[in-house]
Amino acid sequence: MISPIAIIDGMPFAAAAVLAFVPNYRISAYGNVAAMAATLVAGLSLLATERTTGAYFIIDDMNIVFIVLNTLVGFTASLFSASYIGHEIETGKLTPLFVRFYHAMFLSMMGAMNIALTANNIGLMWVGLELATLITVVMVGIYRTPSALEASWKYFILGSVGISLAFFGTILIYLAGQKVLGEGSPAMTWNLLLGAAPQLDASLLNLAFIFLLIGYGTKVGLAPLHAWLPDAHSEGPTPISAVLSGLLLNVALYALLRFKMIVSAHPTAIQPGPIFIVMGLVSLIFAAFMLYQRRDIKRLFAYSSIEHMGLITFAFGMGGPIANFAGLLHMAMHSLTKSAIFYAVGHVAQAKATQRIADIRGLSVSHPGLALALAAGVFAIAGLPPFGVFMSEFLIITSTFARAPWLAVLAVFGLLLAFGALLLRLQGFLFGAPSAPNHRVKASSLPIFIHLALVLLAGIYLPTPLQHWFQKAAELLR
Repeated sequence: MISPIAIIDGMPFAAAAVLAFVPNYRISAYGNVAAMAATLVAGLSLLATERTTGAYFIIDDMNIVFIVLNTLVGFTASLFSASYIGHEIETGKLTPLFVRFYHAMFLSMMGAMNIALTANNIGLMWVGLELATLITVVMVGIYRTPSALEASWKYFILGSVGISLAFFGTILIYLAGQKVLGEGSPAMTWNLLLGAAPQLDASLLNLAFIFLLIGYGTKVGLAPLHAWLPDAHSEGPTPISAVLSGLLLNVALYALLRFKMIVSAHPTAIQPGPIFIVMGLVSLIFAAFMLYQRRDIKRLFAYSSIEHMGLITFAFGMGGPIANFAGLLHMAMHSLTKSAIFYAVGHVAQAKATQRIADIRGLSVSHPGLALALAAGVFAIAGLPPFGVFMSEFLIITSTFARAPWLAVLAVFGLLLAFGALLLRLQGFLFGAPSAPNHRVKASSLPIFIHLALVLLAGIYLPTPLQHWFQKAAELLR
């Protein structure tokens, strides 16, 4: 019997190798959807299987929900791509040759992120994130416009610097581990490192964590390490923007949390919590102010992603059962909501033939269904009830108020700033005389409503099994 991990990690790469040689766009699109459907089924099967720990791969309470989330968003992104990319071919933005390349790269990117999530070996985790970074660099520049190529190069340079620093931090963790666990694979195995954490060299752990924080923090998009993110989100194809914002940022933060657990388990090593709090608040408030200055709709929601990753980082910095639970929940809710918003933005860009905010008006008149979807997504990401984002933000703020009221005030200030900016922009999108052109939207709306329905259901009632999984993961984070 084939292991679910083998399907989750291997299926995307196997399908990518096949689809790279399929000349017909429709067959390639169907193959992309089928491959991601298979990984989703394998991901869901993990919920009913026992937790496993090996030398290279692990399934535990920390990663199981995010594996399912990754495969789900990957599947909906493949559904959206099938019709969205077809429109890009019709308008001449992409050629059939580049679409073959697109599907192969998309699947490879999903496989790389799955490897990072399932890896028990810290070197393999780094390889997964490095591979995902290199693939997304190419995907961002797929339109080959001057601005797309500039964004791709910026992402490549900053991403390479970040991932190199993360590599150096990983080496330092290995050096600390080999003194206790011996040379070779044991010193690279995360669960063994966690168990031996109190015996590791504190100075090496401290230095390693600084490099890992800067390296993986760049991938998370935390200010001031965020410069690549708005360009990459705005210039790449919309499905890639959805995956970048909804998944890749999460995977990078997940990797950072794995190392945070090791460092936090050492009695005399640096405490990651205060650092997380500062970087989280800076990112939250900075991004909230920047929302008021955006002229591109995809850049607008890119800064919204920085804001929310800052809030999540802040929650993990506060720590404790409730804040950790809320941080994990917010990661899931943000992933589903923001990817849905980018799907809707892709519709808007195709309907209005522009991403300029000033040129997008009157959607409630010209495209009422699209206006409803975009409004629901913005209401959700702004933290309005009854959506799941409201629940996670409420838990973060209330748990912070109980322990550090002034920090809670700062967090609320940032959230209110972002709330005002998003509603201001939404009003402009929806109302007034419809701006021209008003093309018919051809891309599938199903992924949008799947995501928003899940976020709404999570806000109304979070199933008990999910609560238990988030609680167990929160306990692991200490």
